Amino acid sequence: MNFHVLTLFPEMIEQGVGTSITGRAMDKGLISVNAVNIRDYAGNKHGQVDDYPYGGGAGMVMQPGPVYRSYESVVEKIGYKPRVVYMTPQGKVFNQKMAEEFAKEENLVFLCGHYEGIDERVLDMIVTDHVSIGDYVLTGGELPSMVMIDCISRLVPGVLHNDVSAEFESFQDNLLEYPQYTRPAEFEGVKVPDILLSGDHAKVDRWRREQSLKRTLERRPDLLEEAVLQKEDLKYLEKQKEK
Repeated sequence: MNFHVLTLFPEMIEQGVGTSITGRAMDKGLISVNAVNIRDYAGNKHGQVDDYPYGGGAGMVMQPGPVYRSYESVVEKIGYKPRVVYMTPQGKVFNQKMAEEFAKEENLVFLCGHYEGIDERVLDMIVTDHVSIGDYVLTGGELPSMVMIDCISRLVPGVLHNDVSAEFESFQDNLLEYPQYTRPAEFEGVKVPDILLSGDHAKVDRWRREQSLKRTLERRPDLLEEAVLQKEDLKYLEKQKEK
């Protein structure tokens, strides 16, 4: 999968995703991250990409020309108009289902704004998705882009050492992940749950499912509205609510 990030700070993107799991995936050729410097398409010797807003107001607005030309450079490179994600607090809040949808793309473009935003005309021309990572404001779109790249990359086959792990993490079936334990079997007087040492895989699976249900009920009950639940799951939840 190929990620293209239109940004004023390409070094921030390159350093941010060039380590850990995403860095190894890049080294293996499983993903690529192309940070496109919008200033390279400024069209003036000073590299200016912003100007005062029409109608007055505080701050500066990114001009449409440099953004559009940087986008066109990606289109020319890959041969078609790709999906373009504009990072903005006005967008839909990013979640795991969106990550799974984006992961189906061969090429995905992220547009990172700065200052007071980007000229609306170019947004109308190229953006296909307005996405936020939360209801708060950041100084630019680079951090949200890296968050999304990290999340989406985990769904690309081969990126994780254990490809199965991505299927059973938090938000699988819209449930939070069950608690995890490792050696030693006892730490500071606290023991690993006996069921995990039993060797009975069916019972372990059921225990983990119930822990996911319990944790979701306690921490994110809103997720249960769209969770994929079986009859025994519903019975377990009813018992938990009665406690």
